[in-house]
Amino acid sequence: MPHDFSAVDAVIRAALERVFPAAQVVVLRAGQRQFAAAYGWLDPETRLRPVTTDTLFDLASVTKLFTVTAFMALVEAGRVGLDQPVQTVLSEFSGLRPIQPYEDPLAPGQWVKVDAETIAGTVDAGAVTFRHLLAHTSGLPAWRPLYREPSPDAARRMALGTFFSYPVGSRTVYSDIGLILLGLSIEQLTGLTLERAIARLVSEPLGLQHTRFLPVGGTVTVQAAPTEECRWRGWRIVGEVHDENAAGLGGVAGHAGLFSTAGDVARLGQMYLDRGRPVLQPATVEEMTRLQAQDGDVRRGLGFALWSPDPEASGHAFGPAAFGHTGFTGTSLWIDPSRELVVAVMTNRVYYGRDAAGILAFRVDLHRAIVEAADLR
Repeated sequence: MPHDFSAVDAVIRAALERVFPAAQVVVLRAGQRQFAAAYGWLDPETRLRPVTTDTLFDLASVTKLFTVTAFMALVEAGRVGLDQPVQTVLSEFSGLRPIQPYEDPLAPGQWVKVDAETIAGTVDAGAVTFRHLLAHTSGLPAWRPLYREPSPDAARRMALGTFFSYPVGSRTVYSDIGLILLGLSIEQLTGLTLERAIARLVSEPLGLQHTRFLPVGGTVTVQAAPTEECRWRGWRIVGEVHDENAAGLGGVAGHAGLFSTAGDVARLGQMYLDRGRPVLQPATVEEMTRLQAQDGDVRRGLGFALWSPDPEASGHAFGPAAFGHTGFTGTSLWIDPSRELVVAVMTNRVYYGRDAAGILAFRVDLHRAIVEAADLR
């Protein structure tokens, strides 16, 4: 008997034009497509161009999953080790660094405070391993304003020379800077651009036809969902990365910059549900999806967020073995091995601004409806 996804459709339509103007959703179970739909308009004011299943969405931080997958392929190939110091690959990332507050990415002009007892200390950058970067326990600040630098090279130098905000291993703080360094490491290890390395190691083996970076300054020849009206750039963003730091790095970075579709992102999720085939080995997936670090209800694997006991967390509706990731633009991928379930969601919620309340509630409602629709409780 086919499953009834009418409640799922209702949740999406209730959020359309309120939380986001455009969306794609793909649900796979045991590798079979259970639900796939596109909603909304690329031009919500005129409604002349409907979203299709081929429309590209800015993945934002879901890009990190592609970066991490490429890096883990290099680990399997013996090119690098998880517990290897980052400075052995990026020689500039070395030496003693101060511990200090960092700029708040969500509140311009404000700073995120750090523990008073550690602020006078220093951190040896050479103590940071790739495992620390992947588990977000490096002590690096969550964010720095790289985009204010005059060139992509200067932005890279700022990332490589950044101060710390916590002692290594003392806290679990989600850090874009750590994944930017991971992307730079992949380039150093492979001799390829990050764009080409991810294509060769991830997108091509999985047959992803729609996943690509859209470098700043390139000619936009794709159908891409618009995002925010950017104060920094002075225009509505279409076909270029929303994330300012990724833009400042030229549009190609380890933490953000990829564009894709729900169908392609679901294929990446299915690869992990299939225990890594054909990109990674089962033991690698097991290591990536086991608990590596925890801070309150926040539980992290390597690159992945793990299921949280918080009922308002985006992945809570799934089973305790679930893992996934979200993106600031309104994207997400969740994999639930106990239910053989993959859920990929693309939206452009930042079209209406950066208030996160709507997308957070939408994710919870949508995932609950999907679990109920598939009779998977």
